[in-house]
Amino acid sequence: MRFEAVGEALVSDGDVSAACSVVGRDVARDGAALGEALSGLRTTYQLVLGSAPGFDAAEALSVAWSEATLEYLHDLSCEDPMTGLTSLAHVRTRLAELYRDAELTDVPMRDSNALVVVEVSFRRHDSFADHHFTRALRLVQVAEAMRSVYSGGQTIGRLGLNRAVAVVERDRDLGQSVSLLREFLADLDLGASDVRVWIEGLPPTAESATRLLDELAR
Repeated sequence: MRFEAVGEALVSDGDVSAACSVVGRDVARDGAALGEALSGLRTTYQLVLGSAPGFDAAEALSVAWSEATLEYLHDLSCEDPMTGLTSLAHVRTRLAELYRDAELTDVPMRDSNALVVVEVSFRRHDSFADHHFTRALRLVQVAEAMRSVYSGGQTIGRLGLNRAVAVVERDRDLGQSVSLLREFLADLDLGASDVRVWIEGLPPTAESATRLLDELAR
């Protein structure tokens, strides 16, 4: 069990609730039951302080464990079966998780992560091009291109009928990866359509990021 961080926080008078939140998510992802996680927390407190954990610590661990478990269950059903892209709700969930992690590391999201957005717009308007199924087929090709570039477990989701998004790290390779994505997209047969790719910066708060996603999905 990963309770070293909790022990260190107890010894150093650190933020115990934050450490419990991190441990709660980690043990949930490892498949541990909530009872097992709370037992590990109790053992850690007994070893370090000789007492039972306080309410705040147990609550922080339990809430984080529950959120991570719900995220896992959501992952099982959040994928669009036609395009393979995750839903807008799942992209929101992933960003919320990253914002929580950013609070612990004190690294602003605008410096650590970004969105890569792909938009496919049709040049002509006819019943075939505007059909929902046709748009989905176009996004299938876009999704395959995005996965070819962002194959390291990044969240790739759908934004409305004509857009897809990848949640990526903002590093020195970001510009190069976007250029490569543009090359892959240029090789696709997307019919009479225009493709636009851009990097969207992330705002300071999770609430602002949710509003940004909603705007991009319109």
